[in-house]
Formats: sequence, C-alpha cells, structure tokens
Amino acid sequence: MIGRLTGILIEKNPPGIALDVQGVGYELEVPMSTFYDLPPCGERVTLHTHLLVREDGHFLYGFGAEPERAVFRQLLRVSGVGARIALAVLSGMSVDELAQAVAMQDAGRLTRVPGIGKKTAARLLLELRDALPRTVSLSRTPAPGGAADILAALAALGYSDKEAQAAVAGLPAGIALAEGIRQALKRLSKS
Repeated sequence: MIGRLTGILIEKNPPGIALDVQGVGYELEVPMSTFYDLPPCGERVTLHTHLLVREDGHFLYGFGAEPERAVFRQLLRVSGVGARIALAVLSGMSVDELAQAVAMQDAGRLTRVPGIGKKTAARLLLELRDALPRTVSLSRTPAPGGAADILAALAALGYSDKEAQAAVAGLPAGIALAEGIRQALKRLSKS
C-alpha cells in the first residue's frame, strides 16, 4: 500500500492533483480542505495517502493531515458510503466539525454537505458515533478560558470552526459568556 508521497506538485485541477515523485507521476484526488492548503505548482509537498483498489482501477487519495485520512477510512467503512461521498464530507466540513456533529448527533450539519441526504446522514451518525472521538480537539488548540464555551455556542449555531475561531480571536480575556457570544455574533454578521 502507498501510505505517503513526497514530491513536486505538477498539476492542480480540483479535486484532482498530480504529483511528480522522482520521475513517476501520481494522480490523486484530495478533499477541498487539502486542496486549498496546497502550495503553488512546482513546489514540494507531502501527502498522506489511501490507495483504493476496485475492479475498475486503482484510485489514490491524498490528505494534508493524518486525521483527515483516518476519518476518510472511517467513512469508507460506513455502508453505502464510497470514496466520492467521503471526499464530499471532508470537503464540506473539517474533521473537528464532523466529530462535533457526530457527538451531538446533528444530522442537519451533515445534510448541508452536497450528496448527503437524511438517510445517509442518519447512517453516518449511527455508525460513526463510536468510531470518532467524542471530543472535538483532534486538530484544534484549546481556547483560553471561557472562549471554549463561546466556540461551542457558535458551533451549535452552525458556524464553522474557522468562522468561530476568527470571531472569538481578540475578545477580552475573562469576558462573560453571554457578552462574548453577543460580540462574536456581531463580528460574524459584519463579515
């Protein structure tokens, strides 16, 4: 199995990329979260990979971080979920957002991902609840003090991790929860 590739990025055509590894060109599909973090063509990049072998071919998928690959593999174990849907999930939400949606059994967040209907969302929630960690700290650094509660409130309101982090950044330390949420929502409404 091919577990990791390091080479020169030679082509970017979402969701596909091409990587030159010592003269061998590898075609990979990546989630949009990884795609957005890729350097410009001609730069060196390292990707964690998953090789999927089917009757109609071998398919290589690349991920910028190990937690993404681990979640991709968990998604493939869910009945009725193939690589396309797994990539769509990782393109539509971060690993942390998915873990939080599963922990909160929030099917609404999953159905916002293109290609995920109510039945698939329910199946994902059921089959992933023990597979994914209950905490949402897979890749996020802990927020200082009461900011963690403000982040949780914003996530419960449907804001992405990135939006919530940006809204909480710069809030005064020790701010009251209600006031912090109010100020964060005010910042989010302006962006």
